[in-house]
Amino acid sequence: MQKYMLIMRGTDETNAAMMARIDEMMASTRQFIEEMVQAGVYVAAEGLDDPGQGAVVHFGAGAPVVTDGPYGETRELFGGYFTVEVASRQEAVEWAKRVPAVPGSKIEVRRVPGEDEVPQESGKFVKERESTGRI
Repeated sequence: MQKYMLIMRGTDETNAAMMARIDEMMASTRQFIEEMVQAGVYVAAEGLDDPGQGAVVHFGAGAPVVTDGPYGETRELFGGYFTVEVASRQEAVEWAKRVPAVPGSKIEVRRVPGEDEVPQESGKFVKERESTGRI
């Protein structure tokens, strides 16, 4: 089994369309999560707050620069995710096709590599993780 993130991506317009029918969207999302649970593929799901409440930290040659939302230069916004554990990329895509979404939205399907696939920094990183249980 492999984990995949189904990443909800939208625009200001799709977010507004979703908010206009928020009760329906939430009911559809609860039903979708229940279907994933019953199928045994559900791992996690979370949505994000309004982008206007966030910030972006830009890294360049100098000190990081913080920009408060909303982000006028952004074409697509990351709105939340579902994580599923399935047998294949194609099965993850099939679940992504079922995500409740408004026209113009996108669902990006990305595999979550297992811990044994992530390059490890020798020594310090591994010891820190083992001693704290955190990365």
